[in-house]
Amino acid sequence: MSRHLFPALAHVRGTLVAIVEEDRRGVASATTCGGTTLARLLDAAHGLAPIRTAVVHPCDGVSVMGAVRARDAGLIEPVLVGPKAKVWAAAAETGVELDRIEVVDVPHSHAAAEKAVELARAGEVAALMKGALHTDELMEAAVRKETGLRTDRRMSHVYALDVPHHPKPLFITDAAVNISPSLDDKRDIVQNAIDLCHALGIPEPKVAVLSAVETVTPRIASTIDAAALCKMAERGQITGGVVDGPLAIDNAVSGPAAATKHIVSPVAGDADVLVVPDLVSGNMLAKQLIHLAGAEAAGLILGARLPIVVTSRSDGERSRVASCALAQLIVHHQGKRT
Repeated sequence: MSRHLFPALAHVRGTLVAIVEEDRRGVASATTCGGTTLARLLDAAHGLAPIRTAVVHPCDGVSVMGAVRARDAGLIEPVLVGPKAKVWAAAAETGVELDRIEVVDVPHSHAAAEKAVELARAGEVAALMKGALHTDELMEAAVRKETGLRTDRRMSHVYALDVPHHPKPLFITDAAVNISPSLDDKRDIVQNAIDLCHALGIPEPKVAVLSAVETVTPRIASTIDAAALCKMAERGQITGGVVDGPLAIDNAVSGPAAATKHIVSPVAGDADVLVVPDLVSGNMLAKQLIHLAGAEAAGLILGARLPIVVTSRSDGERSRVASCALAQLIVHHQGKRT
């Protein structure tokens, strides 16, 4: 069964071969088992201008190489923000030339996060990209009320996953930022994910609000939140997608499972977006799909003034490049709307 991360994507950009030349065998293997996120994202982003992106504390080989690969793919114009000596040392270890890349020298990772947010607030970059630092360290600078990147929308993370043997991509949210989101937080989490889907060419994404069961059960708080989110969507508090829940994971992604339980819903068995009850369940679900099912992932934090590329420290270059493509697509989509 063919799978398409975006509609009407017919071919892979030639750039793909150039940016992963020494990893061609790994790309071919991933594509064979269904991991085509990078190829399809590159194709979708073809022809768009690269976005100026502050790469925060790129002091290891994977961070530097990911930024350079994304530049070579035409996705970003990187600005490396970190201790210059460590950045150059990381580049030297991987054989990367930084002669044509701007490096902003700061003393440590905390300063790198602060400086990157400062560049974003000044409009000097269109996106941020996490390097070799903890997500919490970057987000601490981003969420500050007076000097951060807050909007009236709650910030949340969205994983875009291509899962082998599943007929279409899955978007999982929130598995990285909001630990125990409130109902108001979940409203923003859902809207952020819908907006990302729109930027990727999915006009009316189907959103499944997950719980352990598919019935509203007062003893399981996540089922109450799911029912409330559905009503919010009915009343226009959430727009642009079809929202249903509570749904268990099997009923959300498997038509036969939904039919067996006699669930009549436009979302059941055909979900695009999976909204998890909390960070722990979302993180486990996403990483199970990545590490046990061979899914290929990209990830963004949305709801800030600009997109923030956040990948796990264990993610490789392909995931970082794909995440940059997501950021480029959403920046250009937002530009078209303004």
